[in-house]
Amino acid sequence: MGGPLSGDIMGEGRKQIAVNRRARFDYAVDETIECGIELLGTEVKSFRDGKISFPDAWAEIAEGQVWLRSLRIAENPFSSVFNHDPDRKKRLLLHRDEIKRLTRKTEEKGYTLIPLSCYFKKSRVKVEQGHCKGKKQYDKRADIRERDVKREISREFRGKLS
Repeated sequence: MGGPLSGDIMGEGRKQIAVNRRARFDYAVDETIECGIELLGTEVKSFRDGKISFPDAWAEIAEGQVWLRSLRIAENPFSSVFNHDPDRKKRLLLHRDEIKRLTRKTEEKGYTLIPLSCYFKKSRVKVEQGHCKGKKQYDKRADIRERDVKREISREFRGKLS
């Protein structure tokens, strides 16, 4: 019942750490894939504290491995000498056939791999990776307009219920 993951989302032992909201605004997400991430001990402690940021994070495929770049994990203040480099590249854990499939898809023009969210799943850190294509400026304006219309409709609806 209220174990270490008492803040479960979706009832499957999934505890959200951080969400990259900017990614869904700047990119059109075609497909998502869940993958593990190789971390050091002090990095896991920082993940548990939620001290990560990924405004410009992206993934690259090099030499048969998927590497996450620009994901900043803040240093842990309680591990003085044995601290990690906050800007080092982190290896994502995927099966070989998944890496081959992602390689073929990212070679298409305009596609890239962007981290969408990080979470704990059964005490393991997972990254939800998105296969994305960049949005044009007019697409972003349309999204903003659509969000504003939905907000106005919900305001009117709430006003009529009162």
